[in-house]
Amino acid sequence: MLETLLQLDRQLFLFINGLHHPLLDPVMVFISGKLSWLPLYVFLLFLIVRQFKWQAVLVMIFVAVLISLSDQASVKAFKFVFERPRPCHEADLQPLIHLAAGRCGGAFGFVSSHAANSFALATFIWLLLRQHFHWVSYLMFSYAVVVSYSRVYLGVHYPGDIIGGALLGMASGWLVYAVYQLWNRRICRQSC
Repeated sequence: MLETLLQLDRQLFLFINGLHHPLLDPVMVFISGKLSWLPLYVFLLFLIVRQFKWQAVLVMIFVAVLISLSDQASVKAFKFVFERPRPCHEADLQPLIHLAAGRCGGAFGFVSSHAANSFALATFIWLLLRQHFHWVSYLMFSYAVVVSYSRVYLGVHYPGDIIGGALLGMASGWLVYAVYQLWNRRICRQSC
């Protein structure tokens, strides 16, 4: 069963990575870049400050904790435990892979830190702002899906790495939001 899933994962990876095009390559490299999303982050900060005023500082602290948690968990609890090589480090796949960015990344790929971090942020922001901005779920989960897809397109992650990272990210987002809610209620009881 596991061997069948790994084989399907490989086939789906080769299919997605095989959809490359010279015009799309720089777009996907850009999408995968961490600083590329700075305008989105600034926009989210604007929404948070607008909605939460001085409490935006607390929200940003929780966002920092969230990203640290999802990022470190993806590496220390998954990559260093499962040690699944990235597809671009698999000798039998290397001739078949299109590395649009020209680099492979670290040795291990399960789970994708990009997917974990983007889905963690998407989940937390959705839970935080859903009552105020109904459209925020579309924005945030589109962002997470596009970032995650770019990692397979670029040849550095299997789809299974992305799914695992997305699940880890969503769980991290829910957990940190739950802690934020508890913290917020406790502070509100004392000062609101």
